[in-house]
Amino acid sequence: MNGFTKKSVRTLTLGEKLKKLRSEKRMSIGEASRFTRIQQSYLEYLEEGLWDKLPADVYVKGFLRSYADFLGVDEKILIRLYEREKGIKQNLSKDNSEKNKKKRPINISPFIFTPRKILVSVITILIVFGLFLLYREINSFANSPSLIILSPQNNIQTDENSIYVEGLTDKDVYLYINGQSIFVGDDGRFKEKLTLQSGLNTINVKAVNKFDKETEESLSIRSNYQGQGEVESSEISGNENNPNEIKVDISVDPGPVWMNVQADGETVFNGTMLSGAVQSFKASSEIIIDSGKGSATFVKFNGKDFGALSQDAGPVKGVTFNQETKVDENNSSTNE
Repeated sequence: MNGFTKKSVRTLTLGEKLKKLRSEKRMSIGEASRFTRIQQSYLEYLEEGLWDKLPADVYVKGFLRSYADFLGVDEKILIRLYEREKGIKQNLSKDNSEKNKKKRPINISPFIFTPRKILVSVITILIVFGLFLLYREINSFANSPSLIILSPQNNIQTDENSIYVEGLTDKDVYLYINGQSIFVGDDGRFKEKLTLQSGLNTINVKAVNKFDKETEESLSIRSNYQGQGEVESSEISGNENNPNEIKVDISVDPGPVWMNVQADGETVFNGTMLSGAVQSFKASSEIIIDSGKGSATFVKFNGKDFGALSQDAGPVKGVTFNQETKVDENNSSTNE
């Protein structure tokens, strides 16, 4: 014995890194799926390294960018790890395939042409050719996904500061509104609430199918709303006069940002806010905010500037404002 002990040095795989980073945030994979708008099964495949079950690379890299944003890490590092690990797996599969070919015995059996075999061969070729033509025709229909905007109509004006974008598309497509991923139901229906800024708002809706083909629709909506959108919990509970009410003003920059707001235990807003849009909420006891991007979500509490919900660009949840919340000179909150 020479007195030395051999130790194996092992680095974490991409999936193990993703799982570790998510665990450090104390987020379940279901919560990560809701905040990133990525299907939970795809997140599980990423964390388990099941590359064969994932869609095309362009989508996987999009997932990794969104997940990197959620985890607060450099997206280039995750994409580089994915490309390296997938390349290694492909090379190993290729090597195994070549080895199996070398080991396979060569069986030479005489083949005698007969009229019957010739007829069968001709029929087989015609069937294959017909299937090829049929596939080419079907594929031509999949060049671009369908996208129908049911509401709102283009070039309309509204006196409100929010609007629902509702429509139909093909199922299993990826849908984006101003770059924000939007959930599409199994029947292809989608509906998303958008908060508008005063003046002209441009809304871009894009559908991307599995063939990586896109269909886009753009809407121009003018909001004539002059104030701030207010939602009071008294409208739900019936308590109309509360001198001790609390008020929270929310704006986003840059947008769009997904937002969920609860006032006195009731969900008063769940949708997407565009850049420059402002929403105000009132409550008797507390207001709780979930945001898809903490560093881009800015708050005023009872007229005082609180600043961003978080210095982290990832999602935040359960930020609570109540009667005990105070805003100090450094724009940070305290609950006595």
